[in-house]
Amino acid sequence: MALSAGTASAHDVAVTGSTDKTVTAPRDDLAGKLTRRVIQRSPSSVPGREIVQVETEIPPGVESGWHVHPGEEVGYIIAGNVEMKIEGRPTVILRAGDGFLIPPRTPHNARDVGPETGRMLSTYIVEPGQPLATFVEQHADKAAH
Repeated sequence: MALSAGTASAHDVAVTGSTDKTVTAPRDDLAGKLTRRVIQRSPSSVPGREIVQVETEIPPGVESGWHVHPGEEVGYIIAGNVEMKIEGRPTVILRAGDGFLIPPRTPHNARDVGPETGRMLSTYIVEPGQPLATFVEQHADKAAH
């Protein structure tokens, strides 16, 4: 079942499924900057967590901006070449077929280095009711080189 996201308010995102039922989901700061599509959202068997799966498209030369998530991000590059900066780690170029893991509340920034649009599938294991992504101050000087 594919879900699509739209804005319900400044703080929430409405997620509508094929049954046309609308549920209110937490805000996602990245949705205004990148193309993001919620694939699925479900309670986790881990108490105090939910699982949210999102497909993201990043056009060449565009970056996400430094942001954090309220839980783990387990990601996979579907297409393109993405420069990933994660605070405290060396910058890496991820290509189609590469996976990545970002710990909870760890500032990071993704930039598509072209030539094609980058596409990634991310599964978030997060605290329910928290914003899925929140922008933070630029941390470029804190990324390991």
